[in-house]
Order: sequence, then structure tokens, then C-alpha cells
Amino acid sequence: MRHREFHRVQHIGWLRAAVLGANDGIISTASLMMGIASAQAGLSTVLLTGMAGLVAGALSMAAGEYVSVRSQADTENADLAKEREELASQPEAELRELTEIYVTRGVDRELARQVALQLTAHDALATHARDELGIVEFLQARPVQAALASAATFAVGALIPLLVVVVVPEKYLIAAIAVVSLFALTLLGGFAAKVGGANRCQGALRVGMWGTIAMGLTGVAGHLFGVNV
Repeated sequence: MRHREFHRVQHIGWLRAAVLGANDGIISTASLMMGIASAQAGLSTVLLTGMAGLVAGALSMAAGEYVSVRSQADTENADLAKEREELASQPEAELRELTEIYVTRGVDRELARQVALQLTAHDALATHARDELGIVEFLQARPVQAALASAATFAVGALIPLLVVVVVPEKYLIAAIAVVSLFALTLLGGFAAKVGGANRCQGALRVGMWGTIAMGLTGVAGHLFGVNV
């Protein structure tokens, strides 16, 4: 029976995009609404600002993630195409190169050559992609997945401070947005750390600290430069 193992690094592709999207959704929307509320804007203006921030932010996250990860995917594909060409035109040189990779990792030279021969015969391109270029299947760039994960989680994160505006009286609005958003951020930081196998307290504190700074500075800016509307 094959020994089954669970590795958290397999989640890194979607986890990074999801955490970034949710974190940005909470912080940017809460900060935006706190800044507007601090400028003495009315409740309807704060709510409209939050809705606009949700839509614009989700679309921006999707576009940004897609372009960024698409660029990574294009680079990986270009390297694979180059490697495919070299394997066809210089098979011996590529075999020596693969052998040297295993030697530098501590394998005896003769055994390294035997391993390189067997892996090349099995799947030369996949072997060079993994051992020479560092491209492995579960870490490969997936632009559409990253874009959808970022947009969806941004929208979910942005809904949290928006719901506060709907249910909390206007006089408590700024404090309520800050408290609820920071609570959500610490939960998100702890959850991301748990999925990634890191310390949950450190993850929660890290996300909460940066969220506090972002919302605090935006609130101060709104108070200093705001006007009655």
C-alpha cells in the first residue's frame, strides 16, 4: 500500500489568492467607509461608497490577479518550450545537466546518471521542469483560478463592513465598523495560519495589526480633510 501524506503546500495556489482577496476586501472597504463616515457624510453616502468599493475592488482584484498570474504562466510556458527544444536538439547535454543537478544534491555520480537516464526515458520534459526549472504541478500558475478566488473572497470580505452599516445606528457606525472588521480580520488571519500550518495567534495578530493601521490612518485622513455633506 502506498503511504498517503498530506502536505499543506498543495493549498498555496488558491490560499494566497483567497486570503489576499478577503483581507483586502475587509480592510479597503472598512477603511473607505470609515474615512467617508469620519468626514461627516450621511449614512446613505457611506453605504453607497461601500457598495462602489465592493464592486470596483472585486473587479480590480480579479483583473490584477489574472494579469499577474498570467504573466507567471507565460514565463513558465516559455521556459518549458525552450526546454522541449533543447531536449530535442541537445539530448546528451541535457542528460549531463540533469546528472549534475542530482550530483549537487548529494547523489553519487554513477547513480545520478542512472537516475537521470531512467527519468529521462520516463518523461524528460516533466523531469527537467521539476528538477531544473522548479515547476511542479500543484505550484503551477492558474490565472483563472486565482482571479475568481480573489474576486469572490474580496466580495465576501467587503460584505462584512457593509452589513454593519445596515444594522448599526449611525452614531455608533465608525466604532462598529472598526470592531467588527478587526474581529473578522483576526479570524481570517487565524484561519489562514491554520490551513497553512503556521501559528494561529501570530497569524491573527499580524493581520489584525495591519488592519488597525490601515483603518486608523484612513479614518484620520477623513476627519482631517472631510467636510459636512
